Amino acid sequence: MKYTGRHLWLRAILTVLLLGGYVVANAQLSASMPYKTNYRDSLLHVSPLDNGEHRLDFALPVTTGIFDDENDNSLQKTISLNLGKSQERKQLMSYLKQLELGNNIAENEKNNKALYRFANLFARLKLYPLAMKCFFKTIQRENQKARNNTGQTDNNDMAMDELAISNKDDSLVNAQAEHIKKGKSKHTNYNRIAATFNDHKQTVAYALLFHVKQPVSGKSKVFVFSNTGHTFITLIKYNADSTYVSCSFGFYPKKEKILFATPWDPASEGELKDDATHQWDEVVGKFISKKSFEKILALTKKYNELDYHLSNNNCTDFCLQAASMAGLNISNTKAKWPLGYGSNPGTTGQSLLDGTYKNTDQQPAANVFRGLNIQPETVK
Repeated sequence: MKYTGRHLWLRAILTVLLLGGYVVANAQLSASMPYKTNYRDSLLHVSPLDNGEHRLDFALPVTTGIFDDENDNSLQKTISLNLGKSQERKQLMSYLKQLELGNNIAENEKNNKALYRFANLFARLKLYPLAMKCFFKTIQRENQKARNNTGQTDNNDMAMDELAISNKDDSLVNAQAEHIKKGKSKHTNYNRIAATFNDHKQTVAYALLFHVKQPVSGKSKVFVFSNTGHTFITLIKYNADSTYVSCSFGFYPKKEKILFATPWDPASEGELKDDATHQWDEVVGKFISKKSFEKILALTKKYNELDYHLSNNNCTDFCLQAASMAGLNISNTKAKWPLGYGSNPGTTGQSLLDGTYKNTDQQPAANVFRGLNIQPETVK
């Protein structure tokens, strides 16, 4: 059959029409199929205002990443492995900043739970200043409400704005992580501790943490063979320029003889040691006043010259006095052992587990941070 020019022209038009119909059909079919994006959409919240009107609150997009793990142990490992990596540290700081933002009550409660969780994780990693910063965010709103309702003022009011997670935390966390390596506690003294805090910077807040390492984690045993556990404290000074300094230290016997500081020879010379790398099972902490901070430093100076005694002037006795000066009372800290009786880490740690501690100043009970570094199945 012989095709004319007209026939060829009509054939080309039909071909174009057929192809166009195929594309439209495929587009319609694609639109009818289920579709899931790789990112969560922002949610639209309708919040009633006091005047009966409504406003639209757009929630921030949910950021996902390596710090979204719901398992505490694996998240702790992830954080630990990434502290030395600049990009991952920046991602962590951004994640924490995002938790400070909240558009409604439900979102704030969710963020508070996440911040408290990170406070515990950072405490486990011995990043105590960042841990208490996260904890502070969980209590600042309620504290502000309480002050507004009662008309009270507080010396730490300015810290409400000054303790924000900032870019400086990135470099400070890296430096602190490098400093904290596993190792034995080394000798220190009052002059070194005082010099650490004498940085000539304006201070916005102070904090104290009270740590206990039990002879047997999660149990009230006073000793296991020669292991009697240890109690120590951490002092933190937060500065107006978003920097901070901290010292972890405790009171020890000078072990010049094999039986020193044992039931058979309970007295010896005492010394202070740097406990920045020391393990712990339970910790409680709180923000304290400048007056309390200075009292604890004066106590440290006093203990720099005191002798150690297993029954009545040991590591736990020193820390209990510091806690008392910070407005923190811990009950039921004493027990018997062969040839002795007194406060000890085993019994004191059990008291923290049982919650037998309280504020003795005007701060709410919720202002006491509590962290654990033991597996739940070991707690009895």
